[in-house]
Amino acid sequence: MGKKSGSNRLKRQMMPAFWQVPRKAYRFAIRPIPGPHPIDRCYPLGILLRDVLKAVSNIREAERVLHNGYVYVDGVKRYDIHFPVGLMDVVELQPLKKVYRLLPMDGFILKPVEITGEGEKEKNLKICKVINKLSVKGGRIQYTLHDGRNILDGSRFDGITINDTMLIKVPEQEVIDLVKMEKGALAIIIAGDNAGTIGRIVEVKEGTITLPKRVVMESDGKRLEIPVDIVMAIGRERPLLSIHA
Repeated sequence: MGKKSGSNRLKRQMMPAFWQVPRKAYRFAIRPIPGPHPIDRCYPLGILLRDVLKAVSNIREAERVLHNGYVYVDGVKRYDIHFPVGLMDVVELQPLKKVYRLLPMDGFILKPVEITGEGEKEKNLKICKVINKLSVKGGRIQYTLHDGRNILDGSRFDGITINDTMLIKVPEQEVIDLVKMEKGALAIIIAGDNAGTIGRIVEVKEGTITLPKRVVMESDGKRLEIPVDIVMAIGRERPLLSIHA
């Protein structure tokens, strides 16, 4: 009988480059299931726990830890080693009392940064980029965020457009603040060779037939012109959250 579902394995030669997994030690690795993040911009929970955070020794231990409900992603218990975690996700390991946020850093699109000290109060907050906007039944506006969330009406904020950034409370999805993708805002590059670079937006250039919409950023005295798709606004005078990049 033929198999209906896709494979839950991924050849290691096909893994995203930022995965911190030896490519030639074994033939296969865990494949992320369809979820809030695309496969090339996420870690499966099993890989994150075993190879990146070193919280477990093997996948069997990871399965046991998840089965016991010890791991939270954005305030929600997750039980599947294949569950995808990606940009700005907060991963909490309750038995170890450790909390991590996944951020772009040092040219890697995802690196776990431990939330400690004063930052612990931020573990229930998350920065999300608006990637789509549409009208739904009843004349309400639905905003789709980069991690697959959908928010209706954007709470008390008006004039929200695609590429703006929301600060939300998780898991309630309450909108706390909004940052527009505009001149003067602080932004971080979330992909490419400059991933993790933080700078101030100097200009937002509209797209043309041959060129996408771009953002001109100034960082450490240098100017970078980056497609808006790989830039995320993170604050005005200072970042909305502690960003260690």
